Amino acid sequence: MELPRVIAAALLAVSGLVLVLYVMAKARERKGSTNGSVALAGVITLVVFAVLTVLVLTVLPMWLTWTLVVVAVVTVTVMAVSN
Repeated sequence: MELPRVIAAALLAVSGLVLVLYVMAKARERKGSTNGSVALAGVITLVVFAVLTVLVLTVLPMWLTWTLVVVAVVTVTVMAVSN
């Protein structure tokens, strides 16, 4: 594997973990949410980011890899600044 792919995957994984926590917190704030619905939202988000990380490491072109990383990092940054 190439070093830029590993760096991109690491950045995507870290931002993905932050986004999983954010999605779970937002699901918890919804009226009428249950523990199961919060856990389901977290699992779905985690699986999506796990699949994206594997695709980044293996088959996606570099321009798409870095586009995904930039979008995820900007999303986490905007969430951190807005709270």
